[in-house]
Amino acid sequence: MRVHAIQTGSVAVKQRQRHGSGPGPGRVLSTLLDRNWTEPLPILAWLIEHPEGLIVVDTGETARALEPGYFTPWNPYFRFGLRETVAAEQEIGPQLRALGHSPEDVRWVVLTHLHTDHAGGLAHFPHSEILVSEKELERAVGSLGKARGYLPQHWPEWFAPTRVEFDQVPYGPFEASRVLTEAGDVVLLPTPGHTAGHLSVAVRDAERLVFLAGDASYTEQLMLDGIADGVTDDPKTARRTLHRIRELASHESTIYLPSHDPCSVSRLETSQLAAATITV
Repeated sequence: MRVHAIQTGSVAVKQRQRHGSGPGPGRVLSTLLDRNWTEPLPILAWLIEHPEGLIVVDTGETARALEPGYFTPWNPYFRFGLRETVAAEQEIGPQLRALGHSPEDVRWVVLTHLHTDHAGGLAHFPHSEILVSEKELERAVGSLGKARGYLPQHWPEWFAPTRVEFDQVPYGPFEASRVLTEAGDVVLLPTPGHTAGHLSVAVRDAERLVFLAGDASYTEQLMLDGIADGVTDDPKTARRTLHRIRELASHESTIYLPSHDPCSVSRLETSQLAAATITV
């Protein structure tokens, strides 16, 4: 089993979105008013080459995001809080082909959440089973979904995902989980905080655990520090999720891979090189 990082363009956000913006109901407004931007951050999706079939975790962004009118015009976040750069050849479909795979060969697509930089590449996977948490889908639809920062108007017409409801089966410190593979080595975990229905994917490979974290935090260090991002409307829940991730990682060797951490790719490559060396 091998995990590949696929960068589908880059995104810059406000520094307070990445590092948090303090307590209180005005924290999201404080984030938008921040004049300081991050450097361009990677928009990462993941390919898991699994014996039971190819698994894609998140689909990254689409080059359509650069077209005028793509973003909901009345949502202030898209006007004041986001700068993206994506070329057509950076979309996940062409990059899968460059790795020797076709999107048609992907068995499962797991979405950590439905923000456009994680679901923008959905159009490449009409033949795959797509999984998203029940709560995430409920909060992303309609006008309320648009107000929360989702873009349901751009989902493919055929989009009818499998709605993930978690089983009351503990996985380390997580009280619920959903096993995806028959081998039991790929498990979906509820990690609410960034969004209410956010999930992460735990991949157990040899002597390590690869934790595909989506936007549970923007960097590994922010997870270790327990800092909720600046756009969550539930920082208490976000911090509880980060505590559970730290507890899980404290009991076994864990490679933590958030989708916008500039160090995620090097951590993955280093871990896989070490695993290959041990195998040999």
